[in-house]
Amino acid sequence: MDKKYQIFVSSTFIDLKEERQAVLKAVQEAEYIPSGMEMFPATDEEQFNFIKRIIDNCDYYVVIIAGRYGSLAPDGISYTEKEYDYAVSKGIRVLAFVRNEHEIEEKNKDTDPAQSQRLAQFKTKVQTGRVARPWNNKQDLVYSVIISLNKEVSEHPAIGWVRANQVLSSENLVELSQLRKEVIELREKQRQYKEAKKYKDIAEIDEKIHIRGEKYHLWRGEKISEKWQCDITWKQLFVSIAPYLMEFPNDNIVEKYITTIAFSYTGINTDDNLVINSQDFQTIKIQFMALGLVNVSYEKTTKGDMALFWNLTESGKQLMIQWRTIKTTKTNKQ
Repeated sequence: MDKKYQIFVSSTFIDLKEERQAVLKAVQEAEYIPSGMEMFPATDEEQFNFIKRIIDNCDYYVVIIAGRYGSLAPDGISYTEKEYDYAVSKGIRVLAFVRNEHEIEEKNKDTDPAQSQRLAQFKTKVQTGRVARPWNNKQDLVYSVIISLNKEVSEHPAIGWVRANQVLSSENLVELSQLRKEVIELREKQRQYKEAKKYKDIAEIDEKIHIRGEKYHLWRGEKISEKWQCDITWKQLFVSIAPYLMEFPNDNIVEKYITTIAFSYTGINTDDNLVINSQDFQTIKIQFMALGLVNVSYEKTTKGDMALFWNLTESGKQLMIQWRTIKTTKTNKQ
């Protein structure tokens, strides 16, 4: 966007009238927005409050100092110094230009010793903690102001102003927000992919895992157990349990899901109690985490205890949708 910066030019009025006009003109020609009170200098508190509102809307503040302190406010401080203090208090970038003493004509110097002292103190304040550029004449001042402004804008760009037709519409902002969300999701997928790839020689999703377990039943009051085992691919197992993980189940519930699914691949029909080998279950958990398909973390239960809970990663959700959705059987007709 074509951004423009607003510049407030401050100085005493009568003795620097020509210099101010030249600076304001140069600022405008340099495609900045000049601001100043040329036709309405601060002479009372009501006008000064109006000036403060103008300073609030400016991006940079230029103060030009020569041989006069300026008209005083009721508190004994000149309005020029009050403008400067206000700009500093608002955090606006200040550029100061102090005329070399030997270039100031006697008619443009304060004759009142009290005023001269206040001016000296003001100059000291302005030159403390920042570079105050010296100047000799009008041409010298104009050149110094524009060069300094360009440098300041380059190194410390402010908010600035843009035309209303260049501002993003609400639709653009919604679209930008959606794009930002998609970027975040893609970065998360990339992170999970890299996380999974960092484990060397890890089994691929289509490889098989051998799962062992036991089933229990009562026979004449005695507990009888029989061993069972099956071979199932990581993909088959994940596709089967993935929808249940959207409910954020705890570790015990997931173990039951996996046990039931794995046993279904044995081909045995039974209603007996089933148990999966503990180490096989832990391996399954770790494998799915390493593949970047699930997250497992300690969280508080509804009773205030701590337990392990499972949930799908973004990659896991995408693979679940890809593998569990029903594809169309329609053929395209020309």
